[in-house]
Amino acid sequence: MDAADGHIHVDARMLTDNPAVRGMLAATFGLVGDPPSVVTTGCGHRVPYAMTSRRPESVTCLPCREHAAQEHLRLADRIDRLGSAPGTALPADRARDIAAHHRDLARRFLPG
Repeated sequence: MDAADGHIHVDARMLTDNPAVRGMLAATFGLVGDPPSVVTTGCGHRVPYAMTSRRPESVTCLPCREHAAQEHLRLADRIDRLGSAPGTALPADRARDIAAHHRDLARRFLPG
């Protein structure tokens, strides 16, 4: 853990380990897990969870911003493929909306 690092980072597992998932598991199983105290970031550092954000406007670490943009674009592509797959439970128009949301987040994470 780099104590001198004053940047706000992105949790490397931001799309799979988040408060919404923890809330769903708590509602389903009645178990409440604590958020991690230290996480690995998109740039590879280990920082306190409090030094991370999901909001593009709050993240100040450029490698983390690039990591988050790539992850959101990757997820958008997967959702597009899922929405066009035959027999999927996700309607194509809903898949397009979700994918567009993730592409917008990716755009907001990219600098400039």
